[in-house]
Amino acid sequence: MSVQQVSVFLENKAGRLAEVSRILGKAGINIRALSVADTSDYGILRLIVDDPGRAVEVLLEKGFSASETEVLAVEVPDEPGGLAQVLEVLEADGVNVEYMYAFVEKASDDALVIFRVSEPSRARAILSQQGINVIPAEKLYRL
Repeated sequence: MSVQQVSVFLENKAGRLAEVSRILGKAGINIRALSVADTSDYGILRLIVDDPGRAVEVLLEKGFSASETEVLAVEVPDEPGGLAQVLEVLEADGVNVEYMYAFVEKASDDALVIFRVSEPSRARAILSQQGINVIPAEKLYRL
């Protein structure tokens, strides 16, 4: 099962992040990681939650523009140059990293980073062939 990220389009105004958090909290959905990219007028909130399908459903019901996107949860050596090692593996095979952000918890002694890549299935196979652990969704959502 692939990891699903919830993306929410938000107006850049006071209270919008609080509202999303409140809605998800009332629905019993736990936020595990997040990233916000913004401009002066709007932002894109990217979330890893324990129930992405339900999160999108609840947010759509409340009038938000929300969708699911496949991402990879990758264990990255938690040492200087660890991220570079993983990025070099993807670069060597021409896989583009569109964006990434850190996860709150660790699955092991390694850091856990969320990657949005151009070709998730291919990237997953490449990383696995190189001995880099890609965390499955069912494990990630329980961290």
